[in-house]
Amino acid sequence: MAENNVQETTKSRYDILQNDKGEILLIIQQRNGGPENPLFVYDGSQYALLYRGQESTVYFDDIAEGARSPLKSVTSMQIVEINNDEAVREYTVPVRIVKDVKSLMD
Repeated sequence: MAENNVQETTKSRYDILQNDKGEILLIIQQRNGGPENPLFVYDGSQYALLYRGQESTVYFDDIAEGARSPLKSVTSMQIVEINNDEAVREYTVPVRIVKDVKSLMD
């Protein structure tokens, strides 16, 4: 757990799925603690951030081209956190499109 208000940022292995209705499901490994006002921030390229809370952010730097347009077209998505291939937490997050995700990390 991070101390002194230092934000924990981890790179994630993930899966992005889209159903026939265009809804997005993002599957990630379980993180410590529950999400607090989570937000998915995306810039339309290969970069994104999932803010889970004040001290927990997941960084994505290799989003496949086929997933980019669907991600830009939704206002929210479902997140499923898994542990040993079992869902342990599910929640919905708003999606915010920004100009440059990497600039938010500086």
